[in-house]
Amino acid sequence: MQLDGQDQASSLDRAAAIFIEVRPRLFGIAYRMLGIAAEAEDVVQETWLRWQHTERSIIDNPAAFLATITTRLSINAAQSARVRRETYLGPWLPEPVDTSADPALGAERGEALEMALLLLLEKLTPAQRAVYVLREAFDYPYEQIAEILRLSPANVRQLVSRSRKYLSTARRESIDAGRHRRLMETFLDAAKEGNVSALEDLFAADVVSTSDGNGIRGAARFPVVGVNRVARFMAALAPRFWSAERIRWVEVNGRAGLLVPRGPAGFMLLSVDAASDGIRHLMWIVTADKLGGFVPSVERIGGTV
Repeated sequence: MQLDGQDQASSLDRAAAIFIEVRPRLFGIAYRMLGIAAEAEDVVQETWLRWQHTERSIIDNPAAFLATITTRLSINAAQSARVRRETYLGPWLPEPVDTSADPALGAERGEALEMALLLLLEKLTPAQRAVYVLREAFDYPYEQIAEILRLSPANVRQLVSRSRKYLSTARRESIDAGRHRRLMETFLDAAKEGNVSALEDLFAADVVSTSDGNGIRGAARFPVVGVNRVARFMAALAPRFWSAERIRWVEVNGRAGLLVPRGPAGFMLLSVDAASDGIRHLMWIVTADKLGGFVPSVERIGGTV
C-alpha cells in the first residue's frame, strides 16, 4: 500500500525516533569494532540510510535489525581498514574518545572500551572481533549473534572462547579506575621531576611506550621498550612537556588521561594501560586527526591548548 505524504512523514518520524533511541548502542558497536570514531560515525550514518529505505512494517525487532546492519557494515569496514593501515607511518593506535562528554558510549557496559583492549582487538579477525564485542560489551545471546553473523551458535561460542583466551593471554587484568588515576598522578609527579628511579618503580617489566603520529615530525616511529629506556625517555621530556602549566586531566575511554601541550598551539594525549604490576603501556596520540574530540574537554575544564 502506497502512503500519502502525511503518512510517509509520520512513518519517517517513527523510524527516526526508533533510530535515535538505539543510536548510542550502534555507535558503541561500530566504535569498538573499528577503533576510529569517524569511521564508526560513517557506519552509523549508513545504517540510518538503510533503515530509511527498509520496509519497516515487516520488522518485528527494530533494535536487533539495526544492530545487525551496524555489525555487518562494521565487519566490511574493518576489512578495508586493515588494508589501509598497512601504509600507516609508524605505530597505529585507536582513536580515543572523551567518555566524560559522551557517557552513553559506556553506559550499558564498559567492556571492550579501554584503549589497550581496543588495540588488541585489532589483532583478531573482524568476525572474532564482532562476536567478542557483541557478547562481552553488550551481552547479546549466542543465538542472536549467530543470526547477525550468519553462523551457527556453536561456531559463535567457539569464536568467543578463542577471543577470550587470546585477550586474557595477551593482557593482564587492568586495575580499577580510581587506582589507575592515582597511579597516573604519581607518574606525572615523577615525570615532572625527571626522576628516572621513581619512574622505573612505576613500570611493569615489559613496559612499552608507543607514539601514534602517522609520520608527524617529532613522533617516535618505533616503540620504546623496557623499564630503563622508557623511564629515561619520559624523564627526557621534562624540560619540554612535563613542566607546562597547561597539562590537563581528561577522561579517555573511561580512564584518566593527560593532554600534554606540544608546541605553542598543539597538544598530544597520553593514555596508559596498567595492571597490578604497574604501568604496562604508555600510548601517545600525536596525530591531530585523532584529537579533535578532546577540544571540548579542554574548554570545559578551563584554558586553551
